[in-house]
Amino acid sequence: MKLRTEMPELTGATKWINEELTKNDLTGHKPTLIHFWSVSCHLCKEAMPEINDLRDEYEDELNVVAVHMPRSEDDLDIGVIEQMALGHDITQPIFVDSDHKLTDAFENKYVPAYYVFDEEGKLRHFQAGGSGMNMLRKRINRVLGTEK
Repeated sequence: MKLRTEMPELTGATKWINEELTKNDLTGHKPTLIHFWSVSCHLCKEAMPEINDLRDEYEDELNVVAVHMPRSEDDLDIGVIEQMALGHDITQPIFVDSDHKLTDAFENKYVPAYYVFDEEGKLRHFQAGGSGMNMLRKRINRVLGTEK
């Protein structure tokens, strides 16, 4: 996905966990962080507390949505995904993407992966991998207009 590209529609979920959202729910009000993760991804599990901190710290200023992207057949069990969500305090909406519909729309190949959209729904930042949380925070602050 190229910078300034519009956020894809959030369609094709196998299931939503916590809350179901549409693109319209996320645009026009505040910026959005969409993060891709997988139950079999060790780096995703390590990064989740920091994502949860961002979710809680910017609760009124930033939408946070998780997308579960399976990497193998073992990652398709909804019960395991729900247990992982509970165990890692993932209370934000989770788009379970067992058919890779949203993954393909984002042209995403990585977990963890982070997409920051401005309030109009235009992509402003992308990064992948387990490190770089400081950079992600800086980009979020830039989009929020609260660079620290």
